[in-house]
Amino acid sequence: MLKSMNKQVVAGPAGGLETIVVAAQGETRGVAVICHPNPLQGGTNTNKVVQTAAKALSQLGYVCYCPNLRGVGDSEGQHDYGIGEVEDVIAVVDHARREQGNLPLALAGFSFGGFVAARTRARIEADKLLLMGVAVGKYETPTPEVPADTLVIHGEEDEVIPLAAVMDWARPQGLPVVVFPGAGHFFHGRLVQLAQTIQRCW
Repeated sequence: MLKSMNKQVVAGPAGGLETIVVAAQGETRGVAVICHPNPLQGGTNTNKVVQTAAKALSQLGYVCYCPNLRGVGDSEGQHDYGIGEVEDVIAVVDHARREQGNLPLALAGFSFGGFVAARTRARIEADKLLLMGVAVGKYETPTPEVPADTLVIHGEEDEVIPLAAVMDWARPQGLPVVVFPGAGHFFHGRLVQLAQTIQRCW
């Protein structure tokens, strides 16, 4: 995990949410809430893709909040397949704004977390949206359409969420997708490139 960070417990609708907070480097220019992958497959806020995104965004001046959503780690409540988790993210956003003020907001997520972030963006205003290996077509609730400037990054050889499924979701929206040739779902061996891509495209 990153050095310039601390842990907080954020009051959520289903109880306390264990949250890693990564400080902005240099002048603070925004707040980011970054959502973890599916906890039923072991996903938590210490996931390497989540932490890579937090490091990249912190270097751009964002204070990054990485919650364990309901039922994950020491967070209270029960996993809700991306429904109640949206309420958790909104609670973390509200907490972050109380701490940091009304700074520009970025929502981000990896896999299941991308699904949650996209659904949260359909509920509240945000200035930026980052979806990595976003879980489209995996849940009964469809992944909503997203703003045209959303940064979508996906591995060509993703074995969990096929690239074709993401393209089928993105195509009607005219939404660009950044494809990592040869990369799998977890961006193994490509995390440095992932961080560079986030910073270059932000």
